[in-house]
Amino acid sequence: MAVATVNLRAVTSWVGIARLFAIMLSCIAFSLVASTRDFMGPYGTWCMFTWCFCFTVTLLVLVLELLEFYPKLPLSWDDFTSAFSMLAALMVFTTSVVFPSTFISSPCSSSKCARQAVATTASCLCFLAYALEVGLTRAKPGDISSFLSTVPGLLKVFEAYVACLIFSLLDNYSSEAGLQWCVAVYSICFIVTLLIIIFTIGQCLTYMPCPLEKMLVGYNALALVMYITATVLWPLYSFRGRNRPDHCGRNCWWDKHLGVTFLTIFNLIAYLVDLIYSTRMVFIRAPP
Repeated sequence: MAVATVNLRAVTSWVGIARLFAIMLSCIAFSLVASTRDFMGPYGTWCMFTWCFCFTVTLLVLVLELLEFYPKLPLSWDDFTSAFSMLAALMVFTTSVVFPSTFISSPCSSSKCARQAVATTASCLCFLAYALEVGLTRAKPGDISSFLSTVPGLLKVFEAYVACLIFSLLDNYSSEAGLQWCVAVYSICFIVTLLIIIFTIGQCLTYMPCPLEKMLVGYNALALVMYITATVLWPLYSFRGRNRPDHCGRNCWWDKHLGVTFLTIFNLIAYLVDLIYSTRMVFIRAPP
């Protein structure tokens, strides 16, 4: 009869401690916000989903490592945990910005506002815990055994997440061919990047018929060129002859298009850095 072993390093190592803090802080955040009963609407739902999702998956990761069940899973565990910690850091960071700007108003004097402020603080500390985990698990220079823990791998998660933020802001783009091209760029790059992440975690990239490293360099170069066109065309067709409306509320199309512009620039920079690091990993080998 098989006996489950307990790996105490799962909770006593620096990575394990960071995960424990992330679990505790995300639990505090969603518990306090739930007690206010004021998290309706898309922004509140997103914030609650983020805290609950990160809490659940991090707890699951910790239990699987504590009981050493993860080697039995048909996936690359190091790639999965690296990708998740990067995704969680990005999601919690976004939530830590969105929640207070949407739900906390000045002056903050009521008990409800105090709980929201404490939840925001816990969310910010939770982001730091996930950022610490990303830093602790990041691969050392020259180590490519776990692709998603390298800088190009972490950038893949960042690029996919920023594309999701872009999709959430898209509004009224069908009237211009230039805007339709930009949406095609966002969609194509997102799909390919997501497939790379999934295939890496599922250990399927080894079955590719062509050299993986050089294929990734070629894709990064193509994605960079496509995002350069989107960086130029999106603001050109979005704001040409259009000023910001006088009464521009929270869901104003002008603000959304401005947000897409900045997110496009962020992803352009990410693909540029990704291309530089990928090229160095493939063509500039470190001396033995």
